[in-house]
Amino acid sequence: MEYIEIENKSALNKLKRKIPYGWDLNIYRGCEHGCKYCYAISSHDYLNNGLFFDKVYYKKNILEELEKELSSPEWKREIVNIGGVTDSYQPIEKELKIMPEVLKLMIKYKTPIIISTKSDLVLRDIDLINELSKITYVNIAFTITIMDESIRKKLEPNTSPSLDRFETLKKFKYTNASLGVHIMPIIPYLTDSYENLEMIYMLSSEIGVHYVLPGTLYLIGKTKPYFMDFINDYDISIYNKLKELYKKGSAGTEYKDILYKKINELKIKYDISSNYMNVLKSKI
Repeated sequence: MEYIEIENKSALNKLKRKIPYGWDLNIYRGCEHGCKYCYAISSHDYLNNGLFFDKVYYKKNILEELEKELSSPEWKREIVNIGGVTDSYQPIEKELKIMPEVLKLMIKYKTPIIISTKSDLVLRDIDLINELSKITYVNIAFTITIMDESIRKKLEPNTSPSLDRFETLKKFKYTNASLGVHIMPIIPYLTDSYENLEMIYMLSSEIGVHYVLPGTLYLIGKTKPYFMDFINDYDISIYNKLKELYKKGSAGTEYKDILYKKINELKIKYDISSNYMNVLKSKI
């Protein structure tokens, strides 16, 4: 793994539409997690090196730029999604410790945030996150796709074990942050079994998360050949099914109807909403 220092012209990236946030903040380019379904692989095209998992770029001046933008009279304290492209708590963050300084600025300028991660390293910053959550809206969400560790190690090789993610999320119950679980992506024929989905909903219910947000696999750009090559090596029978199912970017309506019938049953059984907006509206 190679780590490369770069400069950036701005810290915050304005999105074309709010979903519900209008801004992204990514302190890294590239990711060590190595998730086989990563939708952000194509984001490295501008660097012309074709590498997303082998090189991680970190923005040496991001804190200076972030303070300029947050202190501007034009800043309206809108929600900032931290790590929308690459996980802010990937392994190199343990050494660089950029996120604590980012959180201090968010506290200073009372800016609401969303953090989505697959790493229990986020627990290191729980005191800062707790402090910010008492001032404004904070959402902590763990992406959890598979409870079978043998599959997780192949699918998401450098992420925290799924049970560790649940244990970490449980510790955030003592903050004022809203908590969520993202089952994204649900991979047909690999992570979509009722047993796997029920385990995720059951553990989410035991913690008392505010929502569970499911989403099916979407394959476009360079993600598709990268993922399909992995599946071909992993299980040729699954590869053949997915090749038929993903003639376009997403699975067909027939498959989704069956899948979301299972999910709706689980939502009712464990009384968990998929609507993260309810908590957001109550805290903003």
